[in-house]
Amino acid sequence: MTAAGQDSQTSWRETSLRQILLLLVLVGVAGLVAELLLLEHTESFNQWIPLIVLIVGTFSTLAVMFRPNYRSIRLFQWVMASFVMAGILGLYLHYRGNVEFALERYPDAGGLSLVWKALRGATPTLAPGALAQIGLLGLIYTYRHPALRNEAADETEG
Repeated sequence: MTAAGQDSQTSWRETSLRQILLLLVLVGVAGLVAELLLLEHTESFNQWIPLIVLIVGTFSTLAVMFRPNYRSIRLFQWVMASFVMAGILGLYLHYRGNVEFALERYPDAGGLSLVWKALRGATPTLAPGALAQIGLLGLIYTYRHPALRNEAADETEG
């Protein structure tokens, strides 16, 4: 196989892998939106944070799907980074809520006993990690994306 043929094969594989990653992001976003709505995760401002981030993420993902240019991909990177941050914030909020609830039921709890009760509490402590995972998946999609490379080359020439 010639060097040009190998480059073409590599390019096709990269493109296919990117499309699969982006589709996984979109499916993950849709699944989380459905789950949060079914759980009526809308009682307080903090509960609206993941829904807002996911709605913005839906539009950002669709923009990248249909117009994968420098601007849409840079916006997508920021949105995916916000997924990671919102996921980490959610982990903290879920854990904190479970600690408060555990202390109401078991006022003498402390140390590892309290941590264990909080991790196994009524609110799924690790569930917001799914939001962070989708964000990381989206950031992997953008890694060395050709549209970012082409824009960087245009900037150095101009």
